[in-house]
Amino acid sequence: MLWAILALVGLVLGIALLAYSGDKAVEHSVSIALEWGLSPLIIGLVLVSLGTDLPEIINSIMSSALGHGDINVGDSLGSVLTQMTLVLGLLPFLVGKFKVKRKEVAIIGACEILALMLAVSIAEKGYISRINGLFLVASWPIFMLLTRSATAKKSTKKEKKQIVTPTNEKHLHHIWRAFLGFVGVAVGAFIVIESVITLSTFFQISEYLISFFVVAIGTSLPELVVELAAIRKGQYEIAIGDAIGSCVVDASFSIGIGPLIFGNPPIAVSGGLVMTTGLYAIFGSILVVSTLALRERIDKIVGVFFIFLYLLSYATPFA
Repeated sequence: MLWAILALVGLVLGIALLAYSGDKAVEHSVSIALEWGLSPLIIGLVLVSLGTDLPEIINSIMSSALGHGDINVGDSLGSVLTQMTLVLGLLPFLVGKFKVKRKEVAIIGACEILALMLAVSIAEKGYISRINGLFLVASWPIFMLLTRSATAKKSTKKEKKQIVTPTNEKHLHHIWRAFLGFVGVAVGAFIVIESVITLSTFFQISEYLISFFVVAIGTSLPELVVELAAIRKGQYEIAIGDAIGSCVVDASFSIGIGPLIFGNPPIAVSGGLVMTTGLYAIFGSILVVSTLALRERIDKIVGVFFIFLYLLSYATPFA
């Protein structure tokens, strides 16, 4: 019992460290990117989405190294569902309603759904090999290039005014703070993985389910924090780019990077659970993207619907 209590405390502390460190790493990385003159769309779609997925990426590498593929896949797929439903659903209650652009949502959303379908089709067979990992990782830049080319536009004067470029004196400050954030993410991921393994053994609960429903909420906190900050500053492209773009990262790069490095021999996963939860994540994503594209805004009515979709996912293990 003592070990279970310690593991539970470790899980909470590890998730908190992941969320805080991931947020700081992204915050200072974005400051560096702004100094280099990158546009808000690129920052949101690529840099921020990749940065806020640091917890899932480090988790993928470390869990794969330890031979616990269910923690990798469960966390990544769970993060996709959590971010597409629960996180987006909470935003209008926390910052009020805001508009989204139909074209951007439709294109980025289509890439997210395709990436998710690819990940589920690979993992449902019960293992992920190094070749599978390479295929998933390589698909991410392809999805990003397709999205970037389809949504490319010049930044407006208003957007440029909203970007505050840091001074040269602060450049080194942002670099070392970002580095410390990355270190914190790695440490937090290790604590979370060890805690999940201990809790799974003690309570006889699948590592996949703990990762899908519990760990995924914690590793999605950086997305929630960044999106709230972006919306409050009127940077809606950064918010939507991160919200859906991070799901593309989760379903491709995040799941694949661990097996790419440690996938020889192939890493076992619970194919049946991947199929049921993955199919629901695809179903939920289609509904979310369709709703946003049709309504072109996120308000409390949409928020309630998205949160309901997330809560309904708790029935998937019984399917």
